[in-house]
Amino acid sequence: MKKQGKLIVHTGSMFSGKTTSLWRELYRMKIASYKVVAFKPSVDIRHDDKKIVSHDNLELDAHKIDDLNEILVYTKNNEVDGIGIDELQFFPNSPEEVIKIFNELMKKDITIVVSGLDLDYKARPFEIIKEIMPIADELVKHHAICASCGEDAWVSFRKNADESRIQIGAEDIYEPLCRSCYTKKMEEREKIKNQISIDQLKE
Repeated sequence: MKKQGKLIVHTGSMFSGKTTSLWRELYRMKIASYKVVAFKPSVDIRHDDKKIVSHDNLELDAHKIDDLNEILVYTKNNEVDGIGIDELQFFPNSPEEVIKIFNELMKKDITIVVSGLDLDYKARPFEIIKEIMPIADELVKHHAICASCGEDAWVSFRKNADESRIQIGAEDIYEPLCRSCYTKKMEEREKIKNQISIDQLKE
């Protein structure tokens, strides 16, 4: 298994197995005697502070960081062959900065495995994921099962009315939906929202 200096991207909706695949990639590297380390965004307050936990409860020791530049500092002080980064879309770095950081790491023959959402709850691409996909050596698009019809899910539907782009949560807040079911639910939500606005004007 020769994976030095590569970028491996696992993306898709929530509950699609992205983090599980990240775990598998790093586990295989460990078996091959790679020195691996994992990182997670500090804004992700789900589960354990020092672990990445998948929805099927696989655990991975991880460093919580605010900014991807902290990884460069870590690799200057530690010998590293492979890096795992979970929930890449939550980091504040610009896409240009992310690509620069990743290229610097790969020049050192460090393999980077990332997982992240490709789309937000309004089906808009996350810029970081969109920009790194073309430069990936390996790219895997994962699919959850649509919570409404059982087809392959396309996006993570937010069940509450919060309109902030980032809202940390799991099954309590999100459900995976296929394109058709997502479109129907968003149309229903918009109708309700418009009706509320009309009713408020009448008051």
